[in-house]
Amino acid sequence: MSSIDLAGQYRSEFPIFEKLTYINSCSQGALAVSVKAAFTTYLTTLEEQGSAWNDWVTQQELVRGLTAQLLNAKPEEIALTTSASAGVNSLATSLDFSGKRNKIVTTENEFPTMGQIWHAQESRGAKVVHIENRADLTVDTEALINEIDEETLLVAITHVCYRNGARTDIQPIIEAAHKMGALVILDTYQTIGAISIDVSEIDADFIVGGFLKYMIAVPGVGFLYAREKSTNHLIPTSTGWFAARDLFAMDIHSYDPAKEARRFETGTPNVPPLYPASAALEFMLKVGVKNIESYVAQIHDELRSGIIEIGGNVVTPGGKNQHGALLAVASLDEHAHVAALEGLGIVTSSRGGNVRISPHFYNNQDDVAKVVAGFAKTKEFLRK
Repeated sequence: MSSIDLAGQYRSEFPIFEKLTYINSCSQGALAVSVKAAFTTYLTTLEEQGSAWNDWVTQQELVRGLTAQLLNAKPEEIALTTSASAGVNSLATSLDFSGKRNKIVTTENEFPTMGQIWHAQESRGAKVVHIENRADLTVDTEALINEIDEETLLVAITHVCYRNGARTDIQPIIEAAHKMGALVILDTYQTIGAISIDVSEIDADFIVGGFLKYMIAVPGVGFLYAREKSTNHLIPTSTGWFAARDLFAMDIHSYDPAKEARRFETGTPNVPPLYPASAALEFMLKVGVKNIESYVAQIHDELRSGIIEIGGNVVTPGGKNQHGALLAVASLDEHAHVAALEGLGIVTSSRGGNVRISPHFYNNQDDVAKVVAGFAKTKEFLRK
């Protein structure tokens, strides 16, 4: 294990482990005591103040600032949305597909949001091209780069695939896109909180994600990072009063969007989940994502070895920098398999014919042993 025993330090703050072996952070992070308590803080504002607008707006700006800190970005480059889909949709409305540069290049490893939203733009003139994966399920980087040309407006790539855990080699793709004058949006929902993301090192124009998975918060808050130097010319037509330059101008006769990334927001924010989001961000910054990445890598490898040893087929690529925290195991009946594991007190999930295991910093070697034993007891579901 890592020299830093993160589970030893923090596991007691997650009550779910008193009852279950929870290893499903790719769907929803385990609930920390401090994150749960943040809901009470929100409810208290209602009880004591009624309409607590100052508190609520302050909370939104706190989440914006903490998100910027996590990404090593400027707060002005962060838009807070109700979901990753909301951020991508807002971006889509800012793009012009009427000219020669109307192509969107994407992959077969995307979450439905990244496929459906771009195909929805076909009615506006967009041309969407999907690049087939290699046999090992990783993105064919060379084929994708070869598809980027002077007609490419946007390259839309996931950092880690939600179905199989394959990690995209993003840097050469971003460099190739920029060389051809195309923008890049990176979906980090399966990496934010599990893999360190620094916008001074990752030169994507847009980064989208949310806080309910490895960020240990709850549904209802997402983010869209918009790099200041390359995206300021894009103005969405999807808008609302919280996207205005002056929120309280209350002008109904013109459209005066914010100059910052806030222009990609819309109406009144989803206030209740902002409170657990800020608590979760503070927790994650305290633990340190680089520490988490190192710690979880070893748990991931131990799970992979144990499952292979009992005859399981791990479809997640195993090479260095080829996977995220998520580990996908081929199953003959993924839904029945997940249910059988749940009957043993092991919480996992499934997508695309695979059972998904996703360790985090609160998991330990006892969890590894229980998960491997659980797969051994449910071997009838393993797909070779």
